[in-house]
Amino acid sequence: MWFTIRTITALSALLPLALSTSSPKRGLCHVPSSEHSTDDKIWISTPGSDLSWYYNYGYEPSAAYTNSKLEFVPMLWGASEKDVGTPFLDSVTAQINGGSKISYVLGFNEPDGTTFTGGSNISADLAASTWKKQIEPLKKLNVSLGAPAVTGSPNGFTWLENWLKACDGGCNPDFIPVHWYGNFEGMASHIGQVMGTYPNMTIWVTEWGFPNQELRVTQEFYNISTQWFDRMEIITHYSYFGAFRSDVSNVGPNATMLTQKGELTDIGSWYLGGVATNNIPKSDAGQIARFAGWSLVVLAASVWIML
Repeated sequence: MWFTIRTITALSALLPLALSTSSPKRGLCHVPSSEHSTDDKIWISTPGSDLSWYYNYGYEPSAAYTNSKLEFVPMLWGASEKDVGTPFLDSVTAQINGGSKISYVLGFNEPDGTTFTGGSNISADLAASTWKKQIEPLKKLNVSLGAPAVTGSPNGFTWLENWLKACDGGCNPDFIPVHWYGNFEGMASHIGQVMGTYPNMTIWVTEWGFPNQELRVTQEFYNISTQWFDRMEIITHYSYFGAFRSDVSNVGPNATMLTQKGELTDIGSWYLGGVATNNIPKSDAGQIARFAGWSLVVLAASVWIML
């Protein structure tokens, strides 16, 4: 059945706010805390959770999850003209040879974005040459390759186009990671554009959220987003950006999965398959809001989406 995005949004108002669901698509965008290392255990010790994978913006696994069921997805975060050798390729190859299950890797993190917003800020030419040396060879080890995860702005599409041209056939990703920070209508439209531009690839949503909104608005956004992701066959993996405490959040306190005390928020509990906790997140008044990714432009919500 076909619905416009406006219809989907209207229907979401009729859905219950407190959802207890789980999904094999869900993973952990791991942002470790040097002050609260015990928070790491929350994501693997909560009963009913079916999180199956994680990434940490690096290519070495997090020590906290060495013996867990979570499959590590290495990322080559960025690149520099001064880089020597192939440390990413060497590390991933060694992990596989050592018996680790590595089925996927992720490319560069927001290469079209500035370092201030968490982007790696690298040129398409440098990314292309680095990919050919450090990422493309992993195909021979049956590893699926994630394209560079650009921002949700129009610049992201331009950067990817330039990157593929610079690759000249030498870069062959298997799936497209998506980052989005904005409302649901904009996100659905953006993903629709990604689907239309790269019709032969699946999609991972590796960062998403609706920053600096009221609590109920944030929760409604989370619920309709996860339900939509689960219904979309082309979206095979997703990881919510919010696995940290609310008082250090750079996307606003209400978007987080932990309160300032390290308790699961409603969103945190729902993400792990639990019920509402009624724990209200609070911010640090001095925290400056900036995103790890961003979406300043909300694209026109006229794309038709099939549920």
